[in-house]
Amino acid sequence: MARTRIKVCGITNPSDGVAAAACGVDAVGLVFYPPSPRVVDLATAEAIAAALPPFVTIVALFVDPTPELVTSVLSRLPVSLLQFHGAEPPSFCAAFGHPYLKAIPMRPDTNLATQAQRYQGARGLLVDTYRPGIPGGSGESFDWDLLPKERSFPLVLAGGLTPSNVSDAILRVRPYAVDVSGGVESARGVKSAALIADFAAAVASVR
Repeated sequence: MARTRIKVCGITNPSDGVAAAACGVDAVGLVFYPPSPRVVDLATAEAIAAALPPFVTIVALFVDPTPELVTSVLSRLPVSLLQFHGAEPPSFCAAFGHPYLKAIPMRPDTNLATQAQRYQGARGLLVDTYRPGIPGGSGESFDWDLLPKERSFPLVLAGGLTPSNVSDAILRVRPYAVDVSGGVESARGVKSAALIADFAAAVASVR
């Protein structure tokens, strides 16, 4: 099995970004959605980006943003990947000439193959727990059996992942990557270096 990649989302300060990178994560997520407790302003995001070592991908997360917000973030940060968590249509996601992930909230009637066809320009689909009015970061997992066993696209698994359940999640889902936020926090919006290290070790333990 290929190595499962790791993204730690909701980084809010440079020291947490550095701690995540030291644990060997592949990507960090910066949230540009004001209602989120993990939102960052551009000045803070620039400080986080400047503190990161080489080869750590910066992902910018948006929820139904204005084009001006996305353009502003791209003009000031070395973003490798956009992540859209709202109802953005494919044309909007592709409008910035940047690779993107599309988040899909998993309901019992969600057809992931249909979503993959709709967002065929995406680099992958990120599946997350569906909660009305909460576009991700709920800290709750969903029924992984909803996910198709055979997939033609990279799948990023999110939703309630922790150091204690991520290895089981990988064994059952076999995702391309896992995305964690609240599951490695010591307080809302504050990451724990120890929990990130435990999470990374649990991912690495799966063969």
